Amino acid sequence: MPQEPRPHRTRPASSTKPASNAKAVSTRNATFQYWETLLGNRTKRNRAGEMVVQGVRPINLVLESDLEVRAVLITHAHGRSTWASETIAAAQAAGAASWLVAPELMVELGEKEEEPPELLLIVAIPADDLSRLPVSSDALFVALDRPASPGNIGSIVRSVDALGGHGIIVTGHAADPYDPRALRASTGSAIMTPTVRLPSIRPALEWIEQLRADGVDIQIVGTDEDGTHDVWDVDLTKPTLLVTGNEHSGMSAAWKEACDVLTRIPMTGHASSLNAANATAAILYEATRQRRTAGHSGD
Repeated sequence: MPQEPRPHRTRPASSTKPASNAKAVSTRNATFQYWETLLGNRTKRNRAGEMVVQGVRPINLVLESDLEVRAVLITHAHGRSTWASETIAAAQAAGAASWLVAPELMVELGEKEEEPPELLLIVAIPADDLSRLPVSSDALFVALDRPASPGNIGSIVRSVDALGGHGIIVTGHAADPYDPRALRASTGSAIMTPTVRLPSIRPALEWIEQLRADGVDIQIVGTDEDGTHDVWDVDLTKPTLLVTGNEHSGMSAAWKEACDVLTRIPMTGHASSLNAANATAAILYEATRQRRTAGHSGD
């Protein structure tokens, strides 16, 4: 059984009032079909500005974050766990609408072949605003250039969260970081790690230019199998934007041109390159190692 969560901090939804009674959904009606589109239809998900959050840890993190919880979907079942009861109460107190959903429908929305989840959340997708990325003297960001795999995005977000990164930028025609597959692969890190989607590289470069004008000495480090510097020879202790290219075609010419340095991960064996998520994790780990070493030497 999941551990009972810590007390939640949730920002009230502006468009709803606390619900005393849940509305029932027992058939595949228009409401259920709408929730299905949030799972499988990227265009409609982004038009609605809402995503489905599944799983104990991601749900706990949502309620600890500043994300707006718009609805809580509850399994029509007896014997509810303490965790579920407290989480439902927290969501309702924050103003989330409540829906009592038939178990067989919750199985579909939970995307599991086992028992239905006790609850799911409908959460507002945060704004794609670069001001959400926290800039500090040790800023460490990752830019993903046209990533094709939601699973890779989620894995990279998880690595950024675990290895001291501060945010993600996704540029160009790419998989959606709010796809359920990406959210699951992040194991909740996508909830707490700021992610900004941009239509092209241009807004990202304008943001970098403004940071530099404001006195932030941020470098752009590209990862490439033909890079001119081994990763441990690149100073990753300074503010850094690490760029990871598309899984199949690598970085675009525009990103390569924008990079201050192109780095490679020295490898043995017969592989010519690493998976995008693995390569990003390796370089983030090297950045963490360098920063800890620099911090220790300065004590």
